[in-house]
Amino acid sequence: MPQDGERDPWGPDRSREIAKSAPGRATFAERSSGHGGDADREDPELVEDEIEVVAVRRSLSLAIAGFAGLLAFGLVVGAQTTGPDARTSYAAVIFGIQALFLFAWMTATRPPAAPVITGIGAVVGLLTVYIAATSASVSLLSLFWVALAGLFAAVVAQLVRAGDRHRIRESFGNTAAVVFGVAAFAMLVLLTRKPTGTQSLLVCVSTAGLAVLLARLADAVYPKPRLAPQVPRGGIGVVLGAMVGTLGASALGSVLVLPFTPAKGAVLGLVAAGVAVVADLGVNYSEAAREEDTETPTFWVARHLQGPLAAFAVVAPVAYAMTTFYLT
Repeated sequence: MPQDGERDPWGPDRSREIAKSAPGRATFAERSSGHGGDADREDPELVEDEIEVVAVRRSLSLAIAGFAGLLAFGLVVGAQTTGPDARTSYAAVIFGIQALFLFAWMTATRPPAAPVITGIGAVVGLLTVYIAATSASVSLLSLFWVALAGLFAAVVAQLVRAGDRHRIRESFGNTAAVVFGVAAFAMLVLLTRKPTGTQSLLVCVSTAGLAVLLARLADAVYPKPRLAPQVPRGGIGVVLGAMVGTLGASALGSVLVLPFTPAKGAVLGLVAAGVAVVADLGVNYSEAAREEDTETPTFWVARHLQGPLAAFAVVAPVAYAMTTFYLT
């Protein structure tokens, strides 16, 4: 019989000793006979923490897809009617979308000092739209300073009450998203004042709307593979939306005047569609995290409007940056 020093460390004798010493592990004979030792007994804590798979509601996905399409249509058609002396109507449309974004985000996230933050967000939206439509020169810096001042005022408002003060750190991201998201929509008004801005807005906004629309339609038809059990979205829709959106932007680039080409249209479409579907998907992940923390929104419509609104709020600065640094 081999001594301990001569025993194979990976031999069958050593394997049996490891199996016997492991707590809760059943041998092959025990599993075959239906007696699995400790593994056969259900742990109530594990059963309690079992992840629930959220079902995908087809009618809801179709409704969100329709809302994304209507939002893109309104932004594009409104931009085509603007001119040197005709920016007021489009500024009013943008301010309405800012108010809708503010309502959806505040209702869903509920940061500290919510009424004050809502008022600050409305003032930021009104000021940014007014500056974008009436300023003598096209300057993005003025919008940034207004948004930064609004964020500072929001943080100060949250410091006033002791009950709101301890939540500032965890809610700072949501507060910044509200203020800067509202200000971001004003960039679309500013974009129409640039030489190629209206065409760039047409490509980026229509591509983003098409991408989100197709992603939501695919979720209504075939939401596979599931990206996460708690998130009612499928991976096929996200990929399909980005791909078809890029193809549509390339087609637009082939019919628009210079400096647009099919290649430049595809680049703009790829970036716009990509950030749009990612922003829309990110809102779903944020909502799933809030539901796990039992922070259920007060109005269910708000959390479903958040995704498309966040997508266009992100696309606006992307379109402005691509026009400024890529097309000129």
